[in-house]
Amino acid sequence: MKSSATGGAFLFLRGRYTSRSLSKPQQYMRHLKTTVHPEIGHLDDKKIVNRNAARAIVLKGDHILMLYTERYHDYTIPGGGLDDREDIIAGMIRELEEETGAQNIRDIKPFGIYEEFRPWYKDDADVIHMLSYCYTCNIDSELGDTRYEDYEIKNGMKAVWINIHDAIAHNEKTMAESDKKGMSIERETFLLHLIAKEKL
Repeated sequence: MKSSATGGAFLFLRGRYTSRSLSKPQQYMRHLKTTVHPEIGHLDDKKIVNRNAARAIVLKGDHILMLYTERYHDYTIPGGGLDDREDIIAGMIRELEEETGAQNIRDIKPFGIYEEFRPWYKDDADVIHMLSYCYTCNIDSELGDTRYEDYEIKNGMKAVWINIHDAIAHNEKTMAESDKKGMSIERETFLLHLIAKEKL
């Protein structure tokens, strides 16, 4: 993907996307990176649909709580798309509980926003503009029951604790060698590198 890191200033968020994509408090969350999928080219003539997502960074020493997906052979940070009008932190808590069985989620702190423009394969738009709001948090050591959606079960998703450096190495190997990798793996690996640099 083409990418731009803007040192804390929003690149695409400065203009028309800010007012309809971000609530006022979230406009000041630091910007981590913007990526534009190479299939898109220029955005000027594209019809864009907006989607917000929330992602949870949970560390235990040098281990991180991740989702392993058998279909894509990758590790991803728990989280996903927000429901209509859903509060971002409430959505992060919901996703973390559903995907990992996390209990007593607490000490939630902002980490940053990762912005993506990807091809959209539905008739209502050409491009999906996704903002991933990432937070760090703590949870109880014991995980409860998960509530996966049907497609997540079919994809072979499961929650795992893994050494963060092992997760990075695994994802980088998948990016280099696998023809079945998903579009999210570059985002996830970038975030893992940044988490390892800043939080360990």
